[in-house]
Amino acid sequence: MSNLLEDYESYLTTEKKASANTVSSYLRDVHQFAQEMEERDVPLDEVLPRDVEDYIRGLTRRGKSAATVTRSVASIKSFYNCLLSRGLVESNPARNVTAAKGERKLPQILTSREVELFLEQPDCSDLKGYRDRAMLELLYATGIRVSELIELDVDDLNLYAGVLHCASKGKERVIPLYPAAIRALEETYAKLECPIVSNNSAHRWTEDVPMVVPEINAEHLAVIEAQRKRLGTKRGFIAVKSNCSLQSYVPALHPLMKYGLERALVCTYQAISGAGKTFQRWPEMVDNCIPYIGGEEEKSEQEPLKLWGHIDGDKIVPATAPSITAQCLRVPVSDGHMGAVFVSFDKKPTKEEILKTWKEFHGPAQDLDLPSAPKQFLHYFEEDDRPQPKLDRMIENGMAVSIGRLREDTQYDYKFVCLSHNTLRGAAGGAVLLAELLAVKGYFD
Repeated sequence: MSNLLEDYESYLTTEKKASANTVSSYLRDVHQFAQEMEERDVPLDEVLPRDVEDYIRGLTRRGKSAATVTRSVASIKSFYNCLLSRGLVESNPARNVTAAKGERKLPQILTSREVELFLEQPDCSDLKGYRDRAMLELLYATGIRVSELIELDVDDLNLYAGVLHCASKGKERVIPLYPAAIRALEETYAKLECPIVSNNSAHRWTEDVPMVVPEINAEHLAVIEAQRKRLGTKRGFIAVKSNCSLQSYVPALHPLMKYGLERALVCTYQAISGAGKTFQRWPEMVDNCIPYIGGEEEKSEQEPLKLWGHIDGDKIVPATAPSITAQCLRVPVSDGHMGAVFVSFDKKPTKEEILKTWKEFHGPAQDLDLPSAPKQFLHYFEEDDRPQPKLDRMIENGMAVSIGRLREDTQYDYKFVCLSHNTLRGAAGGAVLLAELLAVKGYFD
């Protein structure tokens, strides 16, 4: 019997890749079944369906719960499937055996106060406490299993995309992290006096949270004072980056605002890394283009208005112009978001004026000589076939914006194309640059 159980354990762990808890439970059930068969003097390889049925009825008579009986049936079926695969039996005697279904119990739901108490348990006076709090927040926000949580790697969490990649038993799940959960998590850490510089979109429309591109609207950092009053903090705050696709065309539009920019049409062509994917993980994108990115067009049309807004009291008031309409496509490019831009002005500049404006444009990031800042923020290419993601996304360590093909248009005043590295300037690098600006301004002191 011991040899059969050892073989069955190997079957569960190596072939079925069962969890440790499942292996333990199934082995215990089969061991109990084998003991009773031994007492009845019935060899395991000679067990008949009636023997299994008698055993199951006996469990019920002894007061075992419906869940226990059901699991025992499953365990015995699994055991004999193992023996079948090894050629040790000719049939599975438990194949047609069923257990009476027990009454399904409704789940017990925690109250809001109980959830609060649950999340307040970690002592966030040290890094271990912060870790534990993050684990609890993640469990509550996603519903993943504890076993899945402890297997997570840092790369599995994509806060920028707002998703969690969870692999279990060889199967991958992509679990959304809803904005409400992320907002609560970020505010919790801010209240614990941790400065938060976030790539996520959850707080981009919170009125007292600055959304900053250092070359464009560094003055919005002043609203942090009002935010700290709301949060009751002295050092903690939240500052966020704008959407990654904005980093390609808004920097090109911003210095042109002095000419009375009235309207813009933008079509973005966005790399798959913006969705947290690679071609290996997203083979459907090879030789393909998807003309839809959930929520992206709304962000592309509205977020620039917050960047161009102003502080009024304790909040940032978005600008009302220019009007922007956008269409966003996912294209088979690993890194680099492109934008095709059409613009009209109240006071139409000449092409030479636009090129001179782009060449001379600089902002606080350059003026303060921040470590991650590009020396030349906007790079213009005279070649008709530039910029290209493969050739130009890494200009100035991926922190600059490339522009090309400026020409007059029949419907708008001008049109051009632009490019930025979405995971550098548009994500991690942009967040680092913002953090450098915050540090220079004394917000980390």
